[in-house]
Amino acid sequence: MTSPTPLLDRWSSLPKGRGLSSLTKEIRSDLARVEDRLESWSHSANPLTSEVSRYVLRKKGKRLRPALVLLTSRLFSPGSEESVFLASLVELVHTASLIHDDIVDNAGVRRGKESVHAKWGPNITVLLGDYLYIKSIGLSLQSRHDRVTRLLADVTARMIEGELDEYALAGDARITEGQYLNIVENKTAVLFAACCRIGAILGLASPEEEEAVAAFGLNLGMTFQIVDDLLDFTGDPDVLGKPVLSDLAEGRVTLPLIRALKTDGRSGRERIKGLVGRKDISAEERRKLLGTLADGGAFDYAGLKAREFAERSLEFVNRFPDSPPRETLIRLAVFVLTRKR
Repeated sequence: MTSPTPLLDRWSSLPKGRGLSSLTKEIRSDLARVEDRLESWSHSANPLTSEVSRYVLRKKGKRLRPALVLLTSRLFSPGSEESVFLASLVELVHTASLIHDDIVDNAGVRRGKESVHAKWGPNITVLLGDYLYIKSIGLSLQSRHDRVTRLLADVTARMIEGELDEYALAGDARITEGQYLNIVENKTAVLFAACCRIGAILGLASPEEEEAVAAFGLNLGMTFQIVDDLLDFTGDPDVLGKPVLSDLAEGRVTLPLIRALKTDGRSGRERIKGLVGRKDISAEERRKLLGTLADGGAFDYAGLKAREFAERSLEFVNRFPDSPPRETLIRLAVFVLTRKR
């Protein structure tokens, strides 16, 4: 059992059932302006582009990444119009990544509704994902900070590399924890880090301050994805907005399975391997698998790993003076670790 930490101490001060929207009250008006910008960017002279863009950009997600840009910029300076602009831009990048992710996974549901892939087919989906990526880089040229464009171009490339690595290892039960964490970093955490770095750039933070908030974002992103992968086993489908064991059916071997494959006996390992990539897993097979993972400590292990990254994120943000944005970032770390969807 680990000793009490700043993060664990904060848990008791976070009211049960408190959602992300209530945690980000101080930037609510800016987040509303983010929605307005996303709506304006969904318009195109091409009717099909407009239709599909509006479908994917209509608010359904957490808008966590825009919130990170807005909050980290406020660590150093008041909010600005450019912070709203760039907060909107990172959500555009994120949306493009989700669209491509759904194609690779052949996913039928995203955020509780039909994915673009299921609704319009792979050809339009590929083109829309490309369109949003290119549009986001083009829009970034409007920033007063040249570094932002270079940062987003680099992050986008790393996110695609993460997708490629994940696809290359799909269905491979030999994947190591190190390989998995590298995929998580590239696919998810680097964008969290970029959001926080952008906020620091906008706030004219010192190099040391910028590195600290970027490290906070990176560790927060690692937490977010590990929890996401854990919820694919333990979550409520009605709350998640998608079926459980979706990753397993798509051949994605995530941390709970990696842990079980390492610690289970030979028969257990073979049983798990036989389920990877199968879309016709029966209710009984699902029940036995979840029981095996729970009894073997795989869920506890993944949860502990997520908590380690969350606590690490707090070590970096705790370096800053007490302020409302800092307090909200601390609470966001707790929210990401304890969320149910």
